[in-house]
Amino acid sequence: MDYQLVIKFWRKSLEDETILPAIQSELKGVLGDAVELDGYDVSDQEINLFVLTPDPRRSFRRIRAVLESRGIVRGVSAASRLVGGAQFTSIWPPRSTRKFKLP
Repeated sequence: MDYQLVIKFWRKSLEDETILPAIQSELKGVLGDAVELDGYDVSDQEINLFVLTPDPRRSFRRIRAVLESRGIVRGVSAASRLVGGAQFTSIWPPRSTRKFKLP
């Protein structure tokens, strides 16, 4: 897997963080073996879900369908980088002016 896709959930947009295991389970079903869920980290303001993938934009399109079905896509941002890299490329929301960074 060449890329790390990071899905950032803003805490204020989630009911609570107990939703994450259910989302991860759904994502495994949608993404299959083409990607690897690589865990998540939690801070006071955000929860970052890490996905290793050969094609971050294609993977995010599939992930977005799950997030839309749960009504939480507006509280999410996403970006990708080469595994081990420092420079992120924003994927969601479209035309984002906010620089993507990890805590």
